[in-house]
Amino acid sequence: MVSRFPRRVYTVDEVEKARKLVESGYRHRLSVKGDANFKKEVRGAVKHVKTAGLYDFLRSYIGRIVEINGFSQLREAEAAIWANMQLLENPIEAASFFVQKASQMQEFLDGRVYYGGAAEARSVEKRIRFLEALRLKSRSQAVKDECKRILKRWAESTFL
Repeated sequence: MVSRFPRRVYTVDEVEKARKLVESGYRHRLSVKGDANFKKEVRGAVKHVKTAGLYDFLRSYIGRIVEINGFSQLREAEAAIWANMQLLENPIEAASFFVQKASQMQEFLDGRVYYGGAAEARSVEKRIRFLEALRLKSRSQAVKDECKRILKRWAESTFL
């Protein structure tokens, strides 16, 4: 019998249970909370995650994507991403953000430092690998071109 994912991932026991479930193949049924336009835009971004072959990775670590008016961010205790409509203006950027946050959630469950410095560099690297995979796997020239543009911007970033 498959155990239920903890309602929150906050205590040591909850983190351990969540980590063991993911290691045994648990995948969330990704839910989206927000208005109809938000849901439509998230679905568009998630299609890119699927194309790149990282949908199972996303569903391993993220259970919900929730519309907010504030800053887009990972909510570790909820295994959720809070996202605003500005993030979704570019579905490829949004998809790469989702993958980056899933990577951070993975490190959180693994007990690693998942924020700041070296951790941020690792999560950005996951985002870049996603963009490279999407560029290679997409059939759309517009998607390929946008991936190239974003990858160029990351390559020129002073943060890496």
